[in-house]
Amino acid sequence: MRESVIYQDIIQKGREEGREEGKQEEALRMVMRSLTRLCGTLDSNLQRRIEALSVTQLEDLNEALLDFADATDLEDWLQEYQER
Repeated sequence: MRESVIYQDIIQKGREEGREEGKQEEALRMVMRSLTRLCGTLDSNLQRRIEALSVTQLEDLNEALLDFADATDLEDWLQEYQER
């Protein structure tokens, strides 16, 4: 069973999905940590909007937040990003 191509393919796909989920969780953790330090506790609406972002979007946000002064900049960024 372990030598079957189908079995190996399933295992490989599972590993890839696990790695992607790990990347997503880590990117989200880093962004939320930085934003909490910058803005304080975020309201649940902002948290949900951030949690819905992809890894690439979280990476973009992580870079953009270096220029944020407060939560208004975050809200503006999220609005602009969603309009793209």
